Amino acid sequence: MLAVIKTGGKQYLVSPKRKIKIEKVEGKEGSEIEFTDVLLFVTDKIIEIGKPKIKNAKVIGKILKQGKRDKVIIFKYKAKKREATKKGHRQTFTEVEISEIIAA
Repeated sequence: MLAVIKTGGKQYLVSPKRKIKIEKVEGKEGSEIEFTDVLLFVTDKIIEIGKPKIKNAKVIGKILKQGKRDKVIIFKYKAKKREATKKGHRQTFTEVEISEIIAA
């Protein structure tokens, strides 16, 4: 059983017991989260494609961890101008374990 969900402006291919890192969503560690933007649902016999979403379908997961990714360095340099800018950025994420997929 597979599904494609949309969250944080990105799409993720999920299946039960799979762990994914998504853009940060509000919630405490150990709480459940529900994704209602299901774009595709696949089983052995059924393939259902949403237009754009599948009605009454949802994916339920459990929040495992809230954290930050590794630091990314942004360095801009302009030759012959003595201009250099260095910045760092750490993107926040939420790690979710998918527990079940419910189709319409």
